[in-house]
Amino acid sequence: MIKYIIEVKDILLEMPSLPYSFAVKYAMIKSDYFYSLRKSELTSMNNILNYQHLLNIVLCGILIAIVLFGTLPLFILTAVFIALFLSVKVSVLVQYNLRLKVVLVVAYIFAMIVQIVFYATAVFPANGTDHLYLRIIAALFLPLPFLLEQIVVQNKNSSFYLPSVEDITTFTFAELQKNQERLRHSMASFSRIRTVFSPNNMQEIFGDLNRHSSFRYINDGSLAEDYFHTAAESLDDPYIYIIISNTGSAASELISLFTQKQFNHASLSFDQDLKTIVSYNGGERVYPPGLNQEMLEAFHKKADASVLIYRLAVTRKQKEKMLTTIREINETGSAYNILGLLTKHSLRRNIMFCSQFVYSMLQIAGANYFEKQPGMVQPTDFIELDYHRQLEYVSEIKF
Repeated sequence: MIKYIIEVKDILLEMPSLPYSFAVKYAMIKSDYFYSLRKSELTSMNNILNYQHLLNIVLCGILIAIVLFGTLPLFILTAVFIALFLSVKVSVLVQYNLRLKVVLVVAYIFAMIVQIVFYATAVFPANGTDHLYLRIIAALFLPLPFLLEQIVVQNKNSSFYLPSVEDITTFTFAELQKNQERLRHSMASFSRIRTVFSPNNMQEIFGDLNRHSSFRYINDGSLAEDYFHTAAESLDDPYIYIIISNTGSAASELISLFTQKQFNHASLSFDQDLKTIVSYNGGERVYPPGLNQEMLEAFHKKADASVLIYRLAVTRKQKEKMLTTIREINETGSAYNILGLLTKHSLRRNIMFCSQFVYSMLQIAGANYFEKQPGMVQPTDFIELDYHRQLEYVSEIKF
């Protein structure tokens, strides 16, 4: 009622000659009209939201169907269709400049190629074996090209201006050096990315995925009794040796793009001669991925590969505890936690990645010198989080 009185007053101010009864009637009609408009807009918005919700359900259903019943041709055709659809969309339907359109189309084609290589080499390998979790990952990869447009054009409205003559004359030598360093760093990063995503590296990474399992133990008894005998002989050595390496393997180089760290592998050794190096790894295509002994020579996979060796003071009892735990893992079984690199979680106790294993052994023996969830530990954390200087640097090996 108060709303009507205010509207009647406004109407009479606009049209003083209008009778009061007519003003009241007009206010009621006007109010009901705008209410109906608002109600109509609200209904339309709800319809849009309901449609979007239904569309999301349908898309999820399609992805689930592809996971359960998809074949290699279906995955490839879906990836090709998405790439073609998005290419036509940005080329014809969207008002972008020519340069941006070309960038997006090239990005879609590149994403399609990576998807096809992944599907053909990892999800559906030539030996005919496939795993459900790889199908799930493959299905999750399908919608990723839709995110490329948002990533590429998120800064498309940014404005860039050429410096004025006054600005140019005020450039200092330090600024020129800084810009030169930035350019050098950008060129090095581009070269590194090109190397990491080379066809050979992608084939090696994707071709190795079908050997892994993040759900069951696939490595059983890879450590021979000779290993435990050699490790037992070094129990009187008052140190456990932590090896942080930059091997240059395809997987290590890919991980380094995300961690922005040079060293991306961690191992343990019970002796100073490094005859008992052990960690979680891919098995070098000799042993199944999981707990395996490592040879120092295997770290040399690129020209500038290097290994940092540190030692941590421990008691004989602590080394015995670690060695006993490693024996139990070797007998029970293990697997490399490849999904844990993303989820930071293990589905089973003995499924770990390298730094997760090293930290877990230190933690079990009560020798961990920093606190962190094992699944969150990166190889360089053993150095960077040594706030109380518990580690002692031994040497660096360059190949």
